Amino acid sequence: MLIFVNGKFCKNPNLTVAEDFFYSGLDKPGNISNPVGSAVTPVNVAQIAGLNTLGISAVRIDYAPYGQNPPHTHPRATEILTVLEGTLLVGFVTSNPENRLFTKVLNKGDVFVFPIGLIHFQFNIGYTNAVAIAGLSSQNPGVIAIANAMFGSDPAVDPDFLARAFQLEKNMVEYLQSRFWYANN
Repeated sequence: MLIFVNGKFCKNPNLTVAEDFFYSGLDKPGNISNPVGSAVTPVNVAQIAGLNTLGISAVRIDYAPYGQNPPHTHPRATEILTVLEGTLLVGFVTSNPENRLFTKVLNKGDVFVFPIGLIHFQFNIGYTNAVAIAGLSSQNPGVIAIANAMFGSDPAVDPDFLARAFQLEKNMVEYLQSRFWYANN
């Protein structure tokens, strides 16, 4: 009998092996030669089947000088980020009606928490590459890149709607929708 939990089939415990709980590769930098200057290497239930139902995952984030992990949210997880190399400006925005911005400059060894579901970002303000590791409180945290979702959806969100929602001219919305929206994860 197969049991389906959190969108994944659970393996019979008698058939599990060490590889079901293992991932190799977080020592390798991601490709940061892209429009946003960062790369996210996830280690979640898609990479380690044994994470299913455990409520944890991790990512490695590599940043080029002035690279960023653009504004995004994890709908199913809080994130705790540790800087391994470099200097990052990080922040998150609280929900309506306050929309309060919390930011901090992090250096090697510093840690910052992004609460579940809040829009957050990281920006390498240093002259050298930066690296961070983050833990997430879900085996499948999800990620919604804000600009990609709004301006790069398929099919496209009606530009008249977006123009009014973002208080932009329609031609600006159409320009933004015509851009290639790079996903760094």
